[in-house]
Amino acid sequence: MSPVTHLNLNSGVQIPAIGFGVFQTPPEETRSSVASALQAGYRHIDTAAAYGNERQVGEAIGQSGLDRSEVFIETKIWISDYGYEQTLHGFGKSVGKLGLEQIDLLILHQALPSDFTKTLDAYRALETLLADGRVRAIGVSNFMVQHLTTLLEHASVVPAVNQIEVHPYFTQPQVQAFNAQHGILTQAWSPIGGITFYRDGEHTSTLQDPLIGEIAQAHGKTPAQVMLRWHVQQGRSAIPKSTRPERIAENLDVFDFDLTDDQLASIDKLDTGRRGGPEPDVITLETFGREIPES
Repeated sequence: MSPVTHLNLNSGVQIPAIGFGVFQTPPEETRSSVASALQAGYRHIDTAAAYGNERQVGEAIGQSGLDRSEVFIETKIWISDYGYEQTLHGFGKSVGKLGLEQIDLLILHQALPSDFTKTLDAYRALETLLADGRVRAIGVSNFMVQHLTTLLEHASVVPAVNQIEVHPYFTQPQVQAFNAQHGILTQAWSPIGGITFYRDGEHTSTLQDPLIGEIAQAHGKTPAQVMLRWHVQQGRSAIPKSTRPERIAENLDVFDFDLTDDQLASIDKLDTGRRGGPEPDVITLETFGREIPES
């Protein structure tokens, strides 16, 4: 397998272009899936307080035999822990579960448009953690242009990362352009379009898309590998997930081929403009708040 490409964050930290995600992976399966990912060569694990599996991620890393410096660990603060002191406490909960003293990348999981002051206070806490050396880089997730614009008016540190939904059926070009303009790395969740879409009158998936299948056949690769290569060549970080060891390994094996400019452009044209995840502007504590356990 070819070496994994690394990307430079605006904080000076390097991050592997392909990370391993554990969204919706049950805690009882997380330890084994992360162990499989580390064995396959992943050195970037993405989790979140709201996933409920930080402890199992930490256990898998601790049992891997790898030096802490070899694994890039990313986690997220949930909206229920927004506010300056609350976010500092949220960090404490995360490092306790992960069994770490320092997190490589800590990000806010969502904007909270209904109380953006809390969002700004939470980000200020991330800046404090960065200044104190308790995190190596900070960022955000699911922030749209209007959220980023307001954040940048108040922030002292430009986010290193904005993790958003990006796949061939939903590319968010305006957000990606804003990120690039301000030196913010676009990181893709659902990078191979794990959500089923309604397209051309019927339900479909990027994995069954004829164009992607044709490109995959031309390179002797799978549709998932083509989509992940599309992200890498366009300079994004991508966070695929799986609990199947063979699929986990397959998703990392994307550094030994190149898509042509025409192939990249043809994948871009598959964009439907339709989001699969929740609208960022409808996130409220009343509808999405949940208590993050202490341990």
